Amino acid sequence: MNRKLRMGMIGGGPGAFIGAVHRSAAIMDGEIELVCGAFSNDPEKSKRAGEMLRLPTQRIYGSYKEMIRSENSLPVNERMDIVSIVTPNHVHFEPAKLALENGFHVVLDKPLAFDLKEAILLQEIAKKSKLLFCLTHTYTGYPMIKEARQQVLSGKFGKIRKVYVDYPQGWLTNLLEAADSTHYSRKQATWRTDPAQSGIAGAMGDIGTHAFNLAEYVSGLNVTKLCADINTVVDGRKLDDDGTVLLKFDNGASGFLYATQIAAGEENNTRIRVYGEKGGIEWQQENANTLVVKWLDRPSEIFRTGTPYLSSFAKHNTRVPAGHPEGYLEAFANLYRNFALCLKAKMSGLEPQPEWLDFPGVDEGVRGMNFVEKVIESGKSDEKWVTF
Repeated sequence: MNRKLRMGMIGGGPGAFIGAVHRSAAIMDGEIELVCGAFSNDPEKSKRAGEMLRLPTQRIYGSYKEMIRSENSLPVNERMDIVSIVTPNHVHFEPAKLALENGFHVVLDKPLAFDLKEAILLQEIAKKSKLLFCLTHTYTGYPMIKEARQQVLSGKFGKIRKVYVDYPQGWLTNLLEAADSTHYSRKQATWRTDPAQSGIAGAMGDIGTHAFNLAEYVSGLNVTKLCADINTVVDGRKLDDDGTVLLKFDNGASGFLYATQIAAGEENNTRIRVYGEKGGIEWQQENANTLVVKWLDRPSEIFRTGTPYLSSFAKHNTRVPAGHPEGYLEAFANLYRNFALCLKAKMSGLEPQPEWLDFPGVDEGVRGMNFVEKVIESGKSDEKWVTF
């Protein structure tokens, strides 16, 4: 198929953070172009955002319902192919459901839905539609996370025994959601700490789900039960801002996950360590081009992005030669590119390559929502261990 995929966006208007990230990631490889959008639930704000993005007036919509209905009425060679949904959590399910029911492929910012009930229903709709669905768990897009997964799945470390994953932030150390400020971070804090918009979890829903997804993705294992200590540290906050979780995996391995947004001085120092009988790996986002491979009986090895000895999965998701930093935007773009390559292959009647298929989807989204519900259930329980 010799054209760009046409994308519409829901959300990502004035004051939004993640919308601009999605737009930059989507266009990075020249596979996708933004052709329309409903950027806010306020039609005037949506109009201003669309004009700033230089979209045709008739392709700037006042609501996502109007956008999906209008785009569906256009000729096949004009309408959007995919919908990117970058709204707060409580506006994930309905736009995704409507898009799928009208024949549009979906890229959705995580989490999958507001709660597990919505997530399971959306999974059913997506499976029935046979359309492509990508959930943007960003960290799975890093080349060295791809390499870490391939190293673990190769079996060279023997049976996996321990998984540790950390996600410390410090931006909610104070009651930012109540601050007298017009800075975009206050807007982010306001909805992310609001149960009506975010759901039953704060830090665990926002960043804990990323850590959980990394633990399962890199280890190749599934969590079977967990035991959580969930805290709301800052006075006046309505949702959790800190938590630690003990994990049990389906091969008998154990693990530890912590996610906190009140670690003053921390930015986004995501880290994962996986250990087997013979060795293991360590990766952290603040040094994203490096993967440390550790051995029981010999010195550790340093693997670097862009080098010829990496797996095909890492190489496919690397854009520049060794020594040139690749980061968050590129990891995001890898998800969009793999999604686009699979969709183009599907539209051309071809089989996607295995490296293209390596992006998170609706199944990972359901597991993420299950994680959120079980973490909060365990956090409130005196018995603590709950079956996943």
